[in-house]
Amino acid sequence: MSTEPLENLLRIRKLKREAPDQAQIDGMIHSAKVRLSDLKAEGLSEEGKFLSAYGAAHSQSLAALRWHGYRSDNRYIAFQCLQHTVGLEPGKWRVLGKCHDARNQAEYEGILDITPQLLEELIAITKGLLANVEGLGPFARD
Repeated sequence: MSTEPLENLLRIRKLKREAPDQAQIDGMIHSAKVRLSDLKAEGLSEEGKFLSAYGAAHSQSLAALRWHGYRSDNRYIAFQCLQHTVGLEPGKWRVLGKCHDARNQAEYEGILDITPQLLEELIAITKGLLANVEGLGPFARD
């Protein structure tokens, strides 16, 4: 994984440099695990599952960025960076980007238009992403 694309995003001000904080990273991973656990709740609607899985994916994306010493205020950029922070395949982060668009439509227009297939993909990618993010291990201080 090359950090050059991350540095390019830093230069054009799509990312900010911020020293990694292990407690913050651990908190984001914990948040993702809680949201993934929430998916098992009986009677949870498709919308609830979507929002829980999406929130877990976003928390993990932020944790991976923070581990590498960056921060982004843009959710889509955080997903896009997964290719460079944890080696996530482009097709998978593009699904997360599609989910981002669906989440925005729900948030700002009141319309959540998701298919069962998209929800299934989101959940699978989010669960798999946890292994990638946890695989980074504790941040190694110099």
